Amino acid sequence: MVNPSPRIRSFKEFYPFYLSEHQNTTSRVLHFTGTGLLLLLMIVAFAFGQYGWLWWLPVIGYGFAWVGHFFFEKNKPATFKYPLYSLASDFMLFFQLLTGKQKFKVK
Repeated sequence: MVNPSPRIRSFKEFYPFYLSEHQNTTSRVLHFTGTGLLLLLMIVAFAFGQYGWLWWLPVIGYGFAWVGHFFFEKNKPATFKYPLYSLASDFMLFFQLLTGKQKFKVK
């Protein structure tokens, strides 16, 4: 069976698609919050040697993001088709929002 849509082959191709799937302000806030909490949990877990806490990373990271997709964006997360590009894009968007390169509210 032929795939009707062309397969994305690089992060450079993927990131504009990722941004197009993250236009809702609430979804962006949820992604930012989830990624921020994920980073904070990693730092605290390693600082205190509580490595068992790391099991919460996917719950926090995906939980906030998927609420944003299913309830606000009304689309399917790219994680299912492009897991590594999607993960890298989550961090890219987080740091771009943090530094002001991206805005929470898309015009």
